[in-house]
Amino acid sequence: MIEIAISTILLALAFTFTNGFQDASSIAATFISSRSASPKAGILIVAVMSFFGAILGGSAVVFTLTGLVSLPSSGQEIIVLFAALVAATAWNIVTWKYSMPSSSTHSLIGGLVGAGIVAAGTGSVFWGVSELLGPAHELAGFTKIIFFFVISVMIGFAGSFLMHRISALVLRNTRRTANRTIMGLNWCVAAVMAFANGANDSQKQMGMIVMVLVASGLAMTAEVPLWARGACAVLLALGTISGGWRIMNTLGRRIFRIEPVHSFDSQFFSASSIALSTIAGAPVSSTQVITMSVLGVGAAENPKKVKWEVGRHIVTSMVITIPVTMLISGILYLIIWTVTGG
Repeated sequence: MIEIAISTILLALAFTFTNGFQDASSIAATFISSRSASPKAGILIVAVMSFFGAILGGSAVVFTLTGLVSLPSSGQEIIVLFAALVAATAWNIVTWKYSMPSSSTHSLIGGLVGAGIVAAGTGSVFWGVSELLGPAHELAGFTKIIFFFVISVMIGFAGSFLMHRISALVLRNTRRTANRTIMGLNWCVAAVMAFANGANDSQKQMGMIVMVLVASGLAMTAEVPLWARGACAVLLALGTISGGWRIMNTLGRRIFRIEPVHSFDSQFFSASSIALSTIAGAPVSSTQVITMSVLGVGAAENPKKVKWEVGRHIVTSMVITIPVTMLISGILYLIIWTVTGG
């Protein structure tokens, strides 16, 4: 099993890179499309701040992820982790190829849950339902992840909608003259957004690495090694720099024409939503939050100018990500378990 464990760690690092061009690149979409920054400068600031977010972002999300699936044997756990990462990485590449902003977070969650169920039944997944209904009323496990997924996209859409309505009133006669100031503010908001994204996104891969190390006996405690944090930070930044142009085009141009004020309003609430989820220890999708924020601003500006068909395709991608990756990882687990002889 040690070979599979090492392969899983390497795959987690590769997934971090695909996470960079799938999720982190979305942050630069409105920032660049609003002409607040050149493509090169915009990508560079997002990559740098994502790096620092990953380095300094804590471990709350790691602990949520490491407690999501519990298997009776270390061999099963390592194969579940491997199958989950293969499914999530494959889904990232497919959705990137077709320019669909998808959630690397929920592809990974779906992969873990699907392979876990096939390996040891539904009892292997920490659903968090009893905690939700019990005396403590504390959100946990899968319930916590889904709850913050719904809340984060709702905050993104509704918050951006309301903020842009207010902005439109305040800047009604001064939008053109205020553009230079707003462009400067967009640099600040994009930097905060990138930091929050790096802090949240990178912890998923760190959590996977920690689980592999503990299951394989290479580590005794569920703590993130410094080398894992550093490697995830570097690969997230490199992924952001190298491959996000397809997703950027969808979010920044195909939904509706982005102006500097649209970028500011959408990024402000996206950053707030992701930061809140990170503090709560909930892995969320920056891509989905940003997408809903852009749709919220567009709806506030002029619903007739929004290409809702693109929005519907993106929402469809959100809905099917977890079920599809559950299916893929479940099948992969069966194949690997059979080939390795259990």
